[in-house]
Amino acid sequence: YANEVGEAFRSQVHVNIVRSSYGVASVYVVADAIHKGREAGMKTWPSEDIKRIKVGWAVADTLLWQGLASVIIPGFTINRICALSTYLLGRSRKMSPSFLKWTVTGIGLACIPFIIEPIDRSVDYIMESTFRKFEGPIIKKIVKHHRND
Repeated sequence: YANEVGEAFRSQVHVNIVRSSYGVASVYVVADAIHKGREAGMKTWPSEDIKRIKVGWAVADTLLWQGLASVIIPGFTINRICALSTYLLGRSRKMSPSFLKWTVTGIGLACIPFIIEPIDRSVDYIMESTFRKFEGPIIKKIVKHHRND
């Protein structure tokens, strides 16, 4: 959730801190892809060629799923929620700039738990409808993307 928190604090901190939150999230995505690739590599395959292909699919699936579900879509969503909140609350002349920034940060942080499940389900649907049509049955046995795994 590093980049979502970074986006929520965008109005409070230097943009490089927000960018670094995306770096942290991206490291997690790559680490998970490596982990899923190792899990796939530990399974028994009929040949080394098939093993290499299945490991590649597992890594690619994880990079794509995590990239969308953990970095791109949530970051964009919190960014837009905060931008809309800033616009709407900024129209009120009674709110001090400091209070406005903290209110927007609070709104962004409060939205994080509510966006996770719909985003995960949407990414699952997109992946099942596109990428996983090619190697789906095998990938489902190897790669399981859940927030609690």
